Amino acid sequence: MVDRVVVTGGAGMLGSTLIERLLADGRQVHCVDLRAPRTEHAALTHTVSDVRDAVVMKRVTAEADAVVHCAAALPSYPAETIRSVIVGGTEAVLTASEANAVPRVVHISSTAVYGLPKVVPTPEEYPREPVDTYSAAKAEAEEVAERFRARGMCLPILRPKTFLGPGRMGLFAMLFEWAEEGRNFPVLGRGDVRTQMFDVADLVDAVVTAMEAPGERANDTFNLGATEFGTIREDFQAVLDAAGHGKRIRSMPAKPALAVLGLLQRSGLSPVYGRLLHKLLDDSFVSTDKAGDVLGFRPKYSNQDAILRTYAWWREHQRTARPAPGGQGVTSVEPWRQGALSLAKVLF
Repeated sequence: MVDRVVVTGGAGMLGSTLIERLLADGRQVHCVDLRAPRTEHAALTHTVSDVRDAVVMKRVTAEADAVVHCAAALPSYPAETIRSVIVGGTEAVLTASEANAVPRVVHISSTAVYGLPKVVPTPEEYPREPVDTYSAAKAEAEEVAERFRARGMCLPILRPKTFLGPGRMGLFAMLFEWAEEGRNFPVLGRGDVRTQMFDVADLVDAVVTAMEAPGERANDTFNLGATEFGTIREDFQAVLDAAGHGKRIRSMPAKPALAVLGLLQRSGLSPVYGRLLHKLLDDSFVSTDKAGDVLGFRPKYSNQDAILRTYAWWREHQRTARPAPGGQGVTSVEPWRQGALSLAKVLF
């Protein structure tokens, strides 16, 4: 039985949802984050610290039965911070866990390691081909994890697609805000590309599964994503329909829009980063067969389930949400400033 779990990045959206699940399961949890956890519980303790602090990580993992490494830096962070937090943080967490002989560490990676893959559905064997600072850092962190695994650590690596659910803000808040205000919403091109997402509740289930599965099965790398998903147009239209204003998804010429959005992003006037723009122009989904066949894991929620659950939560909490300082996203639990994109509202 995994009784004592350390969760890094435990104040974030994934970390918070995971901690709630672990507490509900009757486990002792220790949260490590730059912020205090978002909940209080007799079985929850926390340390406010940077995961790159090797001394702290050595102390907090001393009696852990498992560590779940969720902490990371978003693509909107400065490049040097992204690599330092993602790669350096992973090195510190795994070094501490190895020194303390922690039986299992679950590493949360990302399908971003594939870059912009030309094969869909993308299998785990597809090469890591990062295309920006964030995906390169995630790929390098996986290489760090694989070194520790080769030395004997039981270390499942989970690669989820973009996950959302209650508590998720970031760029999704822009779609929700426009829908609530009764506006149409733009997509690049026809919006007929298939983009797989993932509900955070399913991701938490996958983490618990990887934490508890027999080591010979869990000690591997797994893609994770919804098994039921449609096109961007269909998923975004579901939100507009739920808003009840009769608004529609509107197509924008892809190449001119891509050029303008790229310029705005480079100028710091838009939070939409380059890899995301290109992801919206081609099908983007991974094979999840391995997680099903090896771990017996199968998600419960479709893309539309996930995005509508997130929108319903947002409608209840929008008055307390505040944009992140500095014009960019600091965490995924805050709405990001829309910058110049907010001016485009008048056109929709």
